[in-house]
Amino acid sequence: MRKVTIDDLHLKGKRVLVRVDFNVPIESGKVSDDTRIRESLPTIKKIISEGGKAILISHLGRPKGGFDPKYSLKPVAEHLSKLLNMPVKFAPDCVGEEVKKMVAELKEGEVLLLENVRFHPEEEKNDENFARELASIADVYINDAFGSAHRAHASTEGVARFVKETAIGYLMQKEVEYLSKALLNPEKPYVAILGGAKVSDKIQVIKNLMEKVDAFLIGGGMANTFLKAKGYEVGKSLVEEDKIDFAKEILNEAEKRNVKFVLPVDCVIADKFANDANFEVVSVDKVRPDWMILDIGTETIKMFCEVLKDAKMVVWNGPLGVFEFENFAKGTFEIAKFLAEITQKGAVTIVGGGDSASAVAKAGLSDKVSHVSTGGGASLEFLEGKILPGISAIQDK
Repeated sequence: MRKVTIDDLHLKGKRVLVRVDFNVPIESGKVSDDTRIRESLPTIKKIISEGGKAILISHLGRPKGGFDPKYSLKPVAEHLSKLLNMPVKFAPDCVGEEVKKMVAELKEGEVLLLENVRFHPEEEKNDENFARELASIADVYINDAFGSAHRAHASTEGVARFVKETAIGYLMQKEVEYLSKALLNPEKPYVAILGGAKVSDKIQVIKNLMEKVDAFLIGGGMANTFLKAKGYEVGKSLVEEDKIDFAKEILNEAEKRNVKFVLPVDCVIADKFANDANFEVVSVDKVRPDWMILDIGTETIKMFCEVLKDAKMVVWNGPLGVFEFENFAKGTFEIAKFLAEITQKGAVTIVGGGDSASAVAKAGLSDKVSHVSTGGGASLEFLEGKILPGISAIQDK
């Protein structure tokens, strides 16, 4: 997949509409985690330094298709101006006469952030007229919002049809390069670590990676469904009863293909779903019928590390326990630490977005692995082998 990138364009004097992912948490009118904003800085700085006029467009949260001050991007404009150390203009909408006027007055090297595109229901409907209107303020369209690339919305896919020059930004380029490594010609041994609550969320990923990886390491709530499929008592643990047959098929398929499919051998069980629950580490055949599994155990951590120690490529999607509770975060954090160690030794380690990204950030290890994806759903769909509309809409080289 060779897409036109920001480096292929001449930006001087051009109105550059950039789809960024500024869907960040805002608390009491201030941005509380600016990771996504920082990730977009290289693209914005490139436009400014070349004398382009940067017009930024993003969504924030899920407003009900109308103006809602709670979801305004105004605090983001203020935060961005600090990061760029220059004023960032803010438009009260993303379409309309006032926006056109502000764009017309924009000078080379200036930045304008448009108001939340989801204040218009036409955005999520990928309405053609709305996409056309967004395109009317741009000479160039750059998509740098990987976190929204799996959605065919007006600002991610529709607009690209009506702007003559389109490209991907630096963040999108980095995401595509790393995730493509995991799919196209991964170095071996190649290990996929899959966690999170549900098997159903990972069905396509397992199917797509089955012919590529040497081993799967399975944790989180989804491991319980596989343990139950093997006949283990899992007590009151989260289980997808309707996926037990699928779990059996996967176990057979892995055996047939000679792919290691490593399930926990011990686990941390608790008497309730809370951080202050009573808990103990037991082997997987000793789970009490009225308790629940909330993390992988110490022997499982050792076993996972044993498989990982020689890996040249690792993809991780989904936490291995209830990492939001300190008492059940150990499995996730220990594996994150071990990934950081093997990265130092030259392994390529890719962490899918969403909860896995939060877990690695919480462990303070985001910059110690090769790549942390900014998009949870998007990275998952990419690993499923799906074509992401926000990327396919961009011109090919």
